[in-house]
Formats: sequence, C-alpha cells, structure tokens
Amino acid sequence: MIEYLQQNWIEVAGIITSVLCVWLNTQQNVWGWFWAIVASGVYAVTFFQSKLYSDMELQLVFIVLSIYGWYEWKFGGKQKTTLSVSKISKQMALFCFAFLGIFTLASGYFHSKNTDASIPYMDSFLTAMSLVATWMAARKYIENWSVWIVANIFYVGVYFSRGLYGTSILYFILILLPIKGIIDWRKSMQVS
Repeated sequence: MIEYLQQNWIEVAGIITSVLCVWLNTQQNVWGWFWAIVASGVYAVTFFQSKLYSDMELQLVFIVLSIYGWYEWKFGGKQKTTLSVSKISKQMALFCFAFLGIFTLASGYFHSKNTDASIPYMDSFLTAMSLVATWMAARKYIENWSVWIVANIFYVGVYFSRGLYGTSILYFILILLPIKGIIDWRKSMQVS
C-alpha cells in the first residue's frame, strides 16, 4: 500500500480532492467548486500519463466550468442571489442529449485518427457525459446526479482497465455520493 501511494501520489491527491469536491457539492457548499479546480488540475496530469486524452482535455474544461459553477451558485439566482436547486427543462434536456451524440462522434473520430488514444469513442462519450453533468451541476439541476451515476459506472471499468486502480475505486465511491446528492437536493427543493 505504501509503495502504491509513493508511486501514485498524484493520483491519490486527485482522489482526495475529488471526494472533497463532490461531498461539498452534495451539501451545496460553494467551496466544492474550488476543490473541483484543484482536482481537475491534478487529474489532467494523471490522464495525460495514462493516454486518456479526452479525459485530460475534460479536466481543463472542468476548471473553466468550475469557475462558472462557483459564480452561478453565488450569483446565478434571481437578482444575483444564491442559485436554488431546480429541474432541467425538456428543451434543455434534448439539447444536452444532442450535444452528447455530436461530441462523442466528433471527438471519438478525431482521437481515433490523430492520437494513440486507447478507447477513443468510449473516452469521448464519457467526456461528453461529464461535460453535461458538470454544466447541469453548475446550474443546480438535480438531474446532474443521475447523469453522474451512469457515467461513473462506466468510468469504474475504464479506469480499472487502464491500471488506475485508485481512480477506479474513487469512481465507485462517486456512484454512491450522487445518491446522497439526489436525496439532499430533493429536500432543499421541497423547502424552497
């Protein structure tokens, strides 16, 4: 175990900061976005080393989306107030679904032709799901947690197959934390 920690300290740092980020987000604590920025920077390095280029690129976009989420949670409500949890509209859900398909095909094709990506279409599909889920979380749409659960189920297998065992365990945990997010966010919707 100590040898694993020494050899994979960057991955371990990413695991710790990711769990902290998601835990704080389930609590609707705006500091979750700060830890998302830190975790994304750490994982950009980890995924580059594992040749998961779409995931590496995703981490860079996560940094931007985390800044956006931080702002939205603080000032995205009516008259620049704190944003409340809500449900996504059908139109916006359809837009997200279309984005998922288009991004997966375009990014998967690009990475299959221009890089040595190990699983370009699956990597791109999960990247698209993560982008949608993060944007939904930034807007406090409760459905973000369901998207994360589905994505994280696939991520467990992907990271395990790439030898990122700690990250695979993290994503198993990240299947469970969104369940807490759904429960807690539903309660806050009932109160408001």
